[in-house]
Amino acid sequence: MRRREFIKLLAGVAAGLPIAAHAQQKSWPVIGYLSVGFPQLQHPFVVAFHEGLKETGFIDGENLTIEYRWAEELYDRLPAFAADLVRRKVDVIVAMGEPPLRAAASATSTIPVVFVTGRDPVQSGLVASLAHPGGNMTGFTAIATELLSKRFELLSELFPKARTIALLVNPNAASVSEVTIQLAQQAAGAKDIRLLVVKAGGESDFEAAFASIAEQHADALMVSADAFFFSQRERIVALAARYAIPATYELQEFVSAGGLISYGPNVASLRRQVGVYAGKILKGAKPADLPVQQPTKFDLMINLKAAKALGLTVPPSLLARADEVFE
Repeated sequence: MRRREFIKLLAGVAAGLPIAAHAQQKSWPVIGYLSVGFPQLQHPFVVAFHEGLKETGFIDGENLTIEYRWAEELYDRLPAFAADLVRRKVDVIVAMGEPPLRAAASATSTIPVVFVTGRDPVQSGLVASLAHPGGNMTGFTAIATELLSKRFELLSELFPKARTIALLVNPNAASVSEVTIQLAQQAAGAKDIRLLVVKAGGESDFEAAFASIAEQHADALMVSADAFFFSQRERIVALAARYAIPATYELQEFVSAGGLISYGPNVASLRRQVGVYAGKILKGAKPADLPVQQPTKFDLMINLKAAKALGLTVPPSLLARADEVFE
């Protein structure tokens, strides 16, 4: 799908409205796509999702209808969006992220749900086990919160003089933020480092958040895994550069946008696999029989240009472990 076609497609659904042409195709299966963030900025992930569907023989607009629901930065819209998809009797709900997953879980216990989440879904009580989910849910966990400790170590290795590290979290994703803060506090305590928690839940919050980070003399920044933050990656990276704050991210797209360092799974690959799972369910597979999968590879990305602008020298040991270096 070309980017121009994609943006045109989403223009009618950014506010959660179905496409009339799709609504006329009563005989086609329908997928409800529930997500946060801004649709235009989620383009790579949606394309990956479509690729996964195509692998199982489903193409949107040819033998399938996809109804998108984007909460953007207003997460409190998610329950209503999920309830609307249930009322429309979609065949599968795809929940991209923890807040959409929670909304879908509250809205239905019968419609199959395929998810991507950063938390352990067993620990969260959403599935019985990874191998045998049971119920109506399955999907993929990026174990993003568990990776936070590793990202903390990498940032300390890159900037060993850091005594105060800020953690940017989204208050609209409260359950994820709480776990993230707890893990970060543990990691900071182990290294005798002060942790400064800073919140941003909307576009207008970032300027104040970064000003606070500077005013409180944080030496470095960790940006927590969050779909809204991903959609605002260019702004976050630009602010980190303006305030000269070394920052680490979960996704490589932040580094591609000029960020310093990232460590995490290939999220585009996870979204493609969500498409595959959704296609399998449309063909008759049951969520209870599809194991929840975890990523098997984590990529370390380093931006030497960003490091130079910050006056940082990347240790050779860190460069040797990098999967990709941007110069």
